[in-house]
Amino acid sequence: MFGILAEIAPVLGLGASIGAAIAAIGAGIGIGKIGASAMEAIARQPEASGDIRSNMIVIAALVEGVALFAVIVCALSLFL
Repeated sequence: MFGILAEIAPVLGLGASIGAAIAAIGAGIGIGKIGASAMEAIARQPEASGDIRSNMIVIAALVEGVALFAVIVCALSLFL
């Protein structure tokens, strides 16, 4: 059992790195889509720009929090 774990130990670091990269890329794409949709909504309804902007910031913060959580989980899987 421990022999198998010793053999795949270098691969675990690679998996954690790939997982962290996917989380960061996904967060970047998600925040980009949020910003694009918010700008389109502000262009359609300029009078609601304050509400749209505040909602955009809250949602972007939530996406960034999930991405940070995913990167932390990948880092913990690397060291534990």
